[in-house]
Amino acid sequence: MRRSICQCEPKIAYAGNVGTWKFIFTTAGNLPKDTKLKFKLDSEGKPGDWQVPEANPKNKTNMIWLELPNGKTVKAEKLNDNPLSSSYEFVLPSEIKATESLVFLIGTPLENAKEKGNRCQTHTQRRRTFNLFIDTKGKGDYKEKENFLIDVRGNILSKMRILGPSVVARNKRFDVVIRFEDEFGNLTCNAEEDTLVEVSYDHLRESLNWKLFVPETGFITLPNLYFNEAGTYQFKLKNLKTGQNYSSSPIKCFDDKDISLHWGLLHGEAEKVDSDENIEKALRHFRDERALQFYATSPFESESNTQNQWKTTSNTVAEFNEDDRFSTFLGFQWKGKNKDEGVRQILFSKDAKPLLQSTDNKYSNLSKIYKLFSPKEILSIPTFTMDKENSFSFDAFNPDYERVVEIFNAWGSSETTAKDKNLFPIASEKKKSSIEAAEGSIQKALLANCRFGFVAGGLDDRGIYENCYEQNVQYTPGLTGIYSKEHSRASLFEALQNRSCFATTGAKMILGFDIANNPMGTELTTKNKPGLELNRHISGFVIGTDKLKEVSIIRNGKVLKTFKPTEDQLDFSYDDLEPLKTTVLKDKATKIPFIFYYLRAVQEDGHVAWSSPIWVDQQVPDKKKK
Repeated sequence: MRRSICQCEPKIAYAGNVGTWKFIFTTAGNLPKDTKLKFKLDSEGKPGDWQVPEANPKNKTNMIWLELPNGKTVKAEKLNDNPLSSSYEFVLPSEIKATESLVFLIGTPLENAKEKGNRCQTHTQRRRTFNLFIDTKGKGDYKEKENFLIDVRGNILSKMRILGPSVVARNKRFDVVIRFEDEFGNLTCNAEEDTLVEVSYDHLRESLNWKLFVPETGFITLPNLYFNEAGTYQFKLKNLKTGQNYSSSPIKCFDDKDISLHWGLLHGEAEKVDSDENIEKALRHFRDERALQFYATSPFESESNTQNQWKTTSNTVAEFNEDDRFSTFLGFQWKGKNKDEGVRQILFSKDAKPLLQSTDNKYSNLSKIYKLFSPKEILSIPTFTMDKENSFSFDAFNPDYERVVEIFNAWGSSETTAKDKNLFPIASEKKKSSIEAAEGSIQKALLANCRFGFVAGGLDDRGIYENCYEQNVQYTPGLTGIYSKEHSRASLFEALQNRSCFATTGAKMILGFDIANNPMGTELTTKNKPGLELNRHISGFVIGTDKLKEVSIIRNGKVLKTFKPTEDQLDFSYDDLEPLKTTVLKDKATKIPFIFYYLRAVQEDGHVAWSSPIWVDQQVPDKKKK
């Protein structure tokens, strides 16, 4: 049986290239006059998607049209049957005989196709599909489908990334991965001939001199490396062909450290991948391309999230969870009443848990959810708490389940109000009126003795964030750093419960923050440490990815001490000698005076990191019995 033939010219596309793309369809049978053809681009028109062409032939740039065997052209009509797929319809003005070819063109009929043509998608994809539907009766009842396939590969080598741990122990071995990427972050081996890369790092022994070629895979692993001296290191690459230099994020080497730092996202999407549509592809993206060490799913619990979708998500999360490589968490976003409950990222500690939809009476409010699960089973993370439409006032704060809060995501920070010098205020690009809710301020909650650690969210365009792209000021996606004894789901979950974590605006800045040798997230009391009444010895370090602008110790919501480093690193110590009784806050519920501290570090490039707080409770002497 003769089959139609689908061909593409060119057969291979390079990410982000602009040109004219030909899709040649050789029919196996006659196509009568008035046959309708639907060409489906499968592009949502997002910045990284395949550029959506125009149907109007007068534009002459970035257009789509059909060329007949006799050389005549047919105008396209853009369909609105599915605005997310970008489909175009053509009607044949005459019969097409078997073995004759139709050519669908996307680009420009002009000569300068590289400037005025159509842009390929900016991410790589094997067998990228374009669909052609055929209705020989001309009624728009499309059943037959043909496929065009193009391989999208990485473009010209533009940069190199060095991926390694952030914290290591002296003489402990670790691996480093070097990624060779195009300007869009895709792996590529498309480099100039004889490109040679020199690898080095601080304190490199003279006998070691590494030079690498760009491999066909686009990446290479350097195994079993170690540092034999404590300190801060950065791996460095130099392209000997172009002279370009690249550096890794900093690595802190301790003399003896039984804890490691892991980077990841508990809430966030990527512009490149939609996790709601393809969770497997999303997990591979965050694990392999973003080099995250943990990731939590975060679809909204709305009715559009079906039980079948949730089952697929749950199974895939379980499959990808791998100790010492990539820890995955099953999670979702739950939306409750504005101010009372706000929006939460619900995180499960184990697999195969149900989707808690607020439309279900069993899960219609947080108090019901908290009765059904123990604190060892779920974490409830308040997010975007200062958004006016979805705020959380912290009046119903639950310290057992709400162990951490999201202080930052790509749509702003909830640390404090813009009036109080919020570095990333939740703001609108169009409205002049404020869209922040002061009652959702994290500093206000801390002053009311709500105790939580800090995490950061990434970019999100789903649910309540759907309109943010067009209306809100957008910042960089954030990252969360977790200090844990092991790289496993259980250990990371326990670390979050202990508030052993910190938030950044996306840079892998390394923080250490202690009071009397007790790390971030700790609750101290003068009952066990009476000396805290007179002196709180604060110490720590900040290692930036860029020159540090300022590092501030925040006490009770106000800046206590600011350091002005001249480099990208700071080791500091400070003694708060003000008597505790003159600085404590009063908790209306417990009547126990308390004080809290946290660290905020700002880089010259604008990136910021926040440590989780440390609390000191003042001992209240027991009243003598009469």
